[in-house]
Amino acid sequence: MAGTVPSGERKLLPASLVGALEERFADRFQRGEAVLGQHGSSETHFATMLPDAVVYARSTDDVVALVKLCAAADIPIIPFGAGTSIEGNAAPVNGGISLDMSQMDRVLAVHTEDFDCVVQPGVRREELNLHLRDQGLFFPIDPGANATIGGMASTRASGTNAVRYGTMKDAVLSLEVVTPQGEVIRTARRARKSAAGYDLTRLYVGSEGTLGIITEVTLRLHPVPDTISAAVCSFATLGGAVDTVVQSIQCAVPLARVEILDTKQMIAVNRWSKLDYPEAPTLFFEFHGSAAYVAEQVETVKVLAEANGGSAFNWSNLPEERSKLWRARHDAYYAAVNMRAGAIGWATDVCVPMSRLAECIAETHADLETSSVPATILGHVGDGNFHVIFSIDPDAPAEMEEVEAINAKLIERALAMDGTCTGEHGIGLGKQDWLVAELGNAVDQMRLIKRAFDPQNLLNPGKIFTL
Repeated sequence: MAGTVPSGERKLLPASLVGALEERFADRFQRGEAVLGQHGSSETHFATMLPDAVVYARSTDDVVALVKLCAAADIPIIPFGAGTSIEGNAAPVNGGISLDMSQMDRVLAVHTEDFDCVVQPGVRREELNLHLRDQGLFFPIDPGANATIGGMASTRASGTNAVRYGTMKDAVLSLEVVTPQGEVIRTARRARKSAAGYDLTRLYVGSEGTLGIITEVTLRLHPVPDTISAAVCSFATLGGAVDTVVQSIQCAVPLARVEILDTKQMIAVNRWSKLDYPEAPTLFFEFHGSAAYVAEQVETVKVLAEANGGSAFNWSNLPEERSKLWRARHDAYYAAVNMRAGAIGWATDVCVPMSRLAECIAETHADLETSSVPATILGHVGDGNFHVIFSIDPDAPAEMEEVEAINAKLIERALAMDGTCTGEHGIGLGKQDWLVAELGNAVDQMRLIKRAFDPQNLLNPGKIFTL
């Protein structure tokens, strides 16, 4: 049940559509081999799938024009952000137009007094925080990659700060969306809560571009904490590290970030990022709040860590030190994959209730110990989400088969624990069968929504489920 690439009819672009797109978009309509290759691949183990053309949008009007032209010609559109999707979420499985949103990159408004902002979908999260930093605010959702806000909303991204600040479903207040019929709608206003009709905002968040094209995002912001302290703590065992996280959550410690890295991942991180941390199971912590409150949090976690075989905390309190620490964590995927020259990566993505986390990680670690394919464990364990990163020889089909079997066992284990097959990567192409295993006939309701919103199956066809 690894998930299969849907097959479907690939239609050639009609000459009339090509002419109309060239007239409307000029040099922002491109069909060059390099551009198509860039938009047909991502950080995924799936083969490259080329679109027929790429259109770069700069405004909502551009998106409306493209949708109306493609709808008339019955040609699919695949929204494209930064191209970092893990599950083939933006792969043009049947060709069509890849709609690149990277040039819609303006911060439209910041309402400091209301702790929110309005941005175009091509704004990247790191640039947004640079824009906000002199206003005492920050946007906390941090999936690791410097992803676009539109892509993060489309995949319901989360990341290292989710344990404290939630995920994109919590961060998005409102959306402007272009429907498959070329209409522009707004899903909500800027109020912090509303009981006005269906919650369309959260319907579009996580829909992976299959229901509409996001052209503006209103985001919830947070004040920059008075005190930020980061620490690294190594453990004698992986179980001791996991137990420390679970117990900290049970003690109501409001951890801002807590990431777990197993021994193999720490070896990879040290080599890739040129660090010298102990090569043992490790937790990366970050604490936010007033100086007194942070000190209280730290003391509680230190006691728990010591009882579970943890070492002394290695502190990173200066901004540049914290940046280096979290850059190493964000580069962990590349560190793990590049332990083998020429390898390709496959990052799994399960999430389980906190009470089952230790068990799930321990059983997964045991599976990896008997595997012939190099793999590491890391993840955002403060909310029960962790990943296995496999480093696969692309010329060894047997390795891919072995990884598929291990991944299947991992997802079955997570589902048996009342967890999910994906905590943050989305379904895309890779987990469509597992979505059915997880939610059963609820997926039929999703199909009804897709058909109602997009009867032509125009937007990102073949993703999340087959019709």
